Amino acid sequence: MTKILLLEDDISLIDGLEYALRKNGFDIETIRTVSGAIERMRLSVEYDLLLLDVTLPDGTGFDVCEKVRAAGSQIPIIFLTAADEEVNVIRGLDIGGDDYITKPFKIGELCSRIRALLRRTQYNAKPLVYSGHLSMDFAESRVTMDGTPVELTRAEYRLLSLLVRNTDRIVTRDAILEALWDNTGDFVDDNTLSVYIRRLREKIEPDPSQPRHLMTVRGFGYRWVP
Repeated sequence: MTKILLLEDDISLIDGLEYALRKNGFDIETIRTVSGAIERMRLSVEYDLLLLDVTLPDGTGFDVCEKVRAAGSQIPIIFLTAADEEVNVIRGLDIGGDDYITKPFKIGELCSRIRALLRRTQYNAKPLVYSGHLSMDFAESRVTMDGTPVELTRAEYRLLSLLVRNTDRIVTRDAILEALWDNTGDFVDDNTLSVYIRRLREKIEPDPSQPRHLMTVRGFGYRWVP
């Protein structure tokens, strides 16, 4: 079961979040102060994801994020922010946060964000993957074909990473769109995805018009064939 640390001081919000997240299959531990959350992390308590309110009585969720990243942890972090704090979240993303959601929010959207972030974390767990003539160095965010570097945009890299991680398995278009969803302004819709697929084939396929690796599964999505 996915274990989440919730840092939140609003009791009414805590009750609702704990109930809803547990109902959705998550194991929740709630801390109400920044100092308490930092102490839990210092004790090396293992969590799969941190859900951090921005404004707390003794500091901010940013303080916890900075401590966690300074310690070298890459644990996924989502910020909970009020509407008037949204502009400050740029700071949170710059210091290592992965996503944010603005209050009030729907619990379904929060759960979807959590699952998408956990999937992206799992895709990047292995540092180096070989697939036929292609190799992906996830630690360096680098792709090569037969030793020659392949220049990719950030979105193209994330798309290729998702497909290679799921070699020989169909990845639906909906799953790809959710995994590529980005709060930094890189909105990906169905038409944009088709453009990314075409551009990616032009960079990694010997003959983009007759792809051998990035295959379309009509009516479902795409599959990477090494």
